[in-house]
Amino acid sequence: MTQVHERTPGAADMRACARAFVTRVTAGNRLPLDYSTASLRVVDFLVDGLRKGGADQERARAALFGLGAYVGEVLVRRAGAVWVDFDAEQRAYFGQPVGVRMPDGRVWNPLGKVHNRFRAGDPQDSLQTFYLTLHGRARRAPPAAV
Repeated sequence: MTQVHERTPGAADMRACARAFVTRVTAGNRLPLDYSTASLRVVDFLVDGLRKGGADQERARAALFGLGAYVGEVLVRRAGAVWVDFDAEQRAYFGQPVGVRMPDGRVWNPLGKVHNRFRAGDPQDSLQTFYLTLHGRARRAPPAAV
């Protein structure tokens, strides 16, 4: 079994997790993972490639975690969200330890959204569409943090 981390990452770790993932998957290739809304289409493509390549959920676990961290970080940088540690009830509901809180107070589960896309492979589970139809975004996107 592949471990993503020695311990379960918390909200304070997620920016670094996303950054490490982007560094790892863009080394030696030109994937446009630039934290833009448009880059979420690339995430859809990567998740679909994992599924079509025959990876089961356990083998794809680290990649799915990295993709979920990336999606969450796009929400942080572009929609005004902040990473939050889920409480026990939210962890049970979402099946994840962390998520994002939008400016209007709603919480979302980007890690779970990536897993749903992987399991279903349905275009309706598009991560780019998820962002574009997301409730609670800031009216104006904050400047991208580096």
